[in-house]
This record gives sequence, structure tokens and C-alpha cells, in this order.
Amino acid sequence: MLIYLAAAFLTVYFFPRSEKFRYHFQMGKPWKYGLLTAPFDFPIYKDPEQVSREKDSVLQYFQPYLRMDDQVKSAQLNRWRIDYENQLRYKISPELYQRIRTTLTGLYDRGIVSTTVYENLSNEKVSTVMLLDDNRAKAMPFASVRSIRTAYENLMEVIADDADRKMLRGCNLNTYLVQNLILDSIVSEKVKHELLQKVAVSSGMVQAGERIVDRGEIISPQTYRILSSLETVSLKKGASQQNQGNSLAGEIIVVCGLYAFLYIFLALFRPNYMHDIRILLFLIIMVCATTVLSYIAIGTRLLGIYLVPYAILPIIICTFLDSRTALFSCLIAVMLSAFVAPFPLEFTFLQILGGMTAMFTLRELTTRSQLVRCAVFILCTYSLSYLGYALVTEGDWSKVNPSMFIYFGINSVLLLFAYLLIYLLEKIFGFISNVTLVELSDINSPLLRQLSESCPGTFQHSLQVSNLAAEAAIKIGANVQLVRTGALYHDIGKLGNPAFFTENQSNINPHSRLTFEQSAQIIIQHVKDGLKMADKLRLPQAVKDFIATHHGRGIAKYFYNSYKNAHPDEEVDRTVFAYPGPNPSTKETAILMMADSVEAASRSLPAYTEESIAKLVETIISSQVADGLLKDAPISLHEIEIIKEVFVEKLKTIYHTRISYPELKENTSHR
Repeated sequence: MLIYLAAAFLTVYFFPRSEKFRYHFQMGKPWKYGLLTAPFDFPIYKDPEQVSREKDSVLQYFQPYLRMDDQVKSAQLNRWRIDYENQLRYKISPELYQRIRTTLTGLYDRGIVSTTVYENLSNEKVSTVMLLDDNRAKAMPFASVRSIRTAYENLMEVIADDADRKMLRGCNLNTYLVQNLILDSIVSEKVKHELLQKVAVSSGMVQAGERIVDRGEIISPQTYRILSSLETVSLKKGASQQNQGNSLAGEIIVVCGLYAFLYIFLALFRPNYMHDIRILLFLIIMVCATTVLSYIAIGTRLLGIYLVPYAILPIIICTFLDSRTALFSCLIAVMLSAFVAPFPLEFTFLQILGGMTAMFTLRELTTRSQLVRCAVFILCTYSLSYLGYALVTEGDWSKVNPSMFIYFGINSVLLLFAYLLIYLLEKIFGFISNVTLVELSDINSPLLRQLSESCPGTFQHSLQVSNLAAEAAIKIGANVQLVRTGALYHDIGKLGNPAFFTENQSNINPHSRLTFEQSAQIIIQHVKDGLKMADKLRLPQAVKDFIATHHGRGIAKYFYNSYKNAHPDEEVDRTVFAYPGPNPSTKETAILMMADSVEAASRSLPAYTEESIAKLVETIISSQVADGLLKDAPISLHEIEIIKEVFVEKLKTIYHTRISYPELKENTSHR
């Protein structure tokens, strides 16, 4: 439940929140959807450029409002008089003083504004300003207004003599020039707003129920404006708090519902996955990660969702689990992502076909070339499917989007990273893939090479068991590569004491100097030694299961029977002769147990006839069934009978007596 809630929370959390219109359209392209009628009354908005031009035209008549501060004029003229009387009367003549005073008076009467306001009004090409006096306003040409800089230049122009100008520059005349016209921003903005309000942003209305466009119609400029207007109004309506809450509720219902369907599928058809926290976590992470990645991709660009390699999901799940679970998980991820895809039907159609192609072409991943071939098939599937879909919906070759094929190509290249991802997931979740099994089954690996050199008989026995078990696995639909690899490693514990096992002995039998109990313990020990060796080599758990269960909780019958025969009146402690187990719990480990016992016993047959081989197979496997060694394995009696038949046929082939080749007789007649 915690995994379920965490997945649902993450999916809803990353669900794209930006409001979007449910339709995608382009001017000059056909309408891809069915008949569209107006869901409500809405205005037809003008083109933004047209509105901008109309606003610029209206603003030509805008007249900013300024207020004059009379106290500034009197204060600065008074400063000029005081400074002249106290400091400048010996530098400036009375005539020049009076001329400057008159000029300052004229500048302040016309008005001085700050440099920033002057530049802004000049850039706006204002011709007239309104001068506010209490509640009255009168128009005044902007050309008569001066900035502080232009007022200073005007003041210096009045002085005709260059010598006087040079002398006056040291008198800091600019300090007597202060703005006395102040822009009334509140009144000005109000007037500007009233002017802009006169510009209509719409040109007509669409009534609720009115026909807008139908499937296949080319979107004209007028239809485009109507659709754009509908999009604008719809997004404004959707931005309301109530609609946002409703959308969130819908997201929660959809996400929780789809994850619930995945759980129901597992509970009904894969209960062993449902109750394995490792597998359940793996499945949910794969679905959730693919979905969240799609949400992120769609946020970067409109068609970014097609860059997400959805086919990698069924490839990886099929590699570790089974194709039915892989397909169902892929469907859930696609449906979770379809809600944010630009064209949901097209997206769903392409991704489902891509997922199916992945499973059809890559049922068992064992080599890198298979993955490359799968990526090529998926690229072809995407391309052909999109081409067919586009022609069905558009009916025109020119409407096919070439950039989609680029997306498909990038998507297929990203599929090749599945090889690395499979390796990482193996390490994280403890799974085992066919790629790893093929690598482990290489007889040139250091451990198997050591087994062939130190225990040649055991190595040959393992090869024969591998062949028997693989053939049986094929017949009953078990994992062939897993049982083949497990068979090669099931007896590696015999490397500890090779000479104590009959297949490795020549003429000396070390058991002759030991008691039956001691011999049994040495034989049993090879299971424990094998597990220690597997731990040291970090073999996967699936391979270690074969080592632990290939004898189950059976007994070392040779020494057990020998002890009973030697001590007929004595109670025998079976635990001394019993293997530690556990019993096989999968079809593959059950097959190996039967193949191991049958192959080992077949070496002691005095004659290899069909009857003797069939009797041997029947006796050994029936004994294992009777002893309850196979009761924990999910294998039926019918499958056991099939396995018996396979073993008999294979052993007949292995021990088939070859015909004798005749010797070439010498021809002595020519001597």
C-alpha cells in the first residue's frame, strides 16, 4: 500500500500543471478533430499586432499632465540676487546680472522638467502637454518646455560675449536651474488608460452552439482567430481556483485508478509478483519513472514526449519477468502519459504498437545484436505507423510532419541504453537476466575451467545434466537458459574434495578407510562448500538456488542403505545422512534435481537398453516424488511424465551403441 500511495503521489505531483487547450491547430492546416461548436459565448479577439497598432495610433493624442511649482522660481531668483550681492557683484556687471535674471525668469515661466521626464516625453513624440493649475488644465506646447540641460544651454546662448561665457562657467549657473514642472503620473496614467480603453480588443462575438470548424477543414485566418479566442477564454476560465481543484481531483482519480488496475492484474494473474516486495517495487518504479519522465519531457517541448523510449519498459520487464506483465505495465504507463500528450490518440496508437514490437522481436535478450535489431524494428514500426495514421487522418502527403521521423530515430537510439539499464537493475533488485546467464554459462570462465581440470568427471556430469535439464525445460516451458546455467554450477562444491566422488576416482577409493557416517558427511558437505564458493564469487541468488536444492532434503542413499545393511537391528539417525536442503521451489530447480539423479545413476547401468533406461528414470523420479522432494515446486504430474519421456529419449541417444567399423583386409594375392 505504501508503494502504491508513493507512486500515485509522485505521478500526481509531476503531472503538468500549466493550463493547456485541449485542441492543437495551425493556420493553413486541416482541423484534426470532429465538429467543434462554441461551448459558450465568447468574443473574437483581434490580432495582437493589430491591437498594438491601434493603441499606438490612439496614444498620438495623449497629452501628459504637469504641475508647476511657483515657489521654485521665486526661491532660485532670490538665491541669484543674494549670491550676486554677496559674491558676484565684482565679477559680473549689473547689465549682465539683469540679463541673466530676466532669462531665468522666462525659463521658469515656460517650465523646466527633469532630464528623465524630458527624454521620455520626447521619445513618445508628445507635441502638447497639459498644465494643471488647481482643478483647471490648459494646453501648452511641449516645445516651450526645457530640461535642466537645455535650459542651461539656452541661458548660455543669451550671453553673446565669449569672454563673459568663460567667466560665467565658473559661477555654477546650472545650480540655479531646478525643475519646477512635475509630471502628475496619477492623472496622466488615468488619462492614458481611458484612451487605451477606447481601443476594442475584439471584433465580434461567437454565440454558444455556433459552428466553428469541422474535421478536415483548412483553418483560415478568421477561423484561426476564433479558435485562438476560444483558447484564451478557456484558459482564463480554467485558471479559476475552483477549476484547478476539479482538475486536481480528476488527476488523483485517474492516476489512482490506473495504478489500481495494475495491482488488480498482479493479484489475479501474478500473485507471486504481488507478494514479492522486490518485484512489486521494481514494476511500480519502472511505470512511475517512465510516466514522470514523460511529464518532464512534455514540459520542455511540445513533441518532447516522443523522445521518451517507452519500448524500453516492456523490454526490461520482459527480460526479468514475463511478456504479459510487460505488456500490461506498458499499457498503464502509456495511458498515464496520454493525458499530457499533444495528440493523445496518435501517441497511444504509436506507443502500444512500439511496445508490442519490442516484445515480439526481443523475447529473450542474450546478445547486444538482438537489442540493435529490436531498435531497428521499433524505428520501422513507429515510422510506418505514424505514416499510416497521418494519411488516414490528414489524407494528404504534404501534411506528414518530417520532424517526427527525427524523434523516432532519437527514440530508437535511446533504446540501446536498455543494455546498461538491465545491468544496473540486476544489481539493485537482485534479478538475473539471460545476458548474465549466457555470460555465466561460458565454460571458459575461470571457475568452470578449474572444475574441468580438477574434477573432470564432475565437469562432464554437469554438462550432461545441463543438456538433459535444458531439453526438459524446453518441453514444459521453463526457463531454459536458467536451468542450463544452474546445472553447470550445481556441483562446484566438489572442488573441495574431488577424489571422494566416484566420477573423479581412478583406482583408489578414499571412502574405504572411512565409516559410512564420515563418508556421508563428506558427500553432503559439497552442497555447503558450493554455497560458500558461490558467495565468494558473488553468483546470483538464482544460480545459488540450484546449488542448495539439487539434492533437496534427500539422503545420501548409498551410505544410508549401506549403514542399515551393516546394522540391521540398530535405529538409524537419518539426519546424519540427510542433505541440508531446502527442497526445490521452482520448475527449474525441480528439473535439475531429477536430471542430476538420473544422469548420475545412469552411469551404473550394466546395459543400456530402452527398458533399463526407462526403468531407471521411472524408479528414481518416482522415489523423489514419494519422498516429497518435489512437493514445494510448482510442477504438475503431467509435466513430470513429460520430463521422464525426455530423459529416456536423451539417455538413449547419449548411450546409443555405435556400429563397429570393419577393418580393411590386406590383399595378399599380388605379393
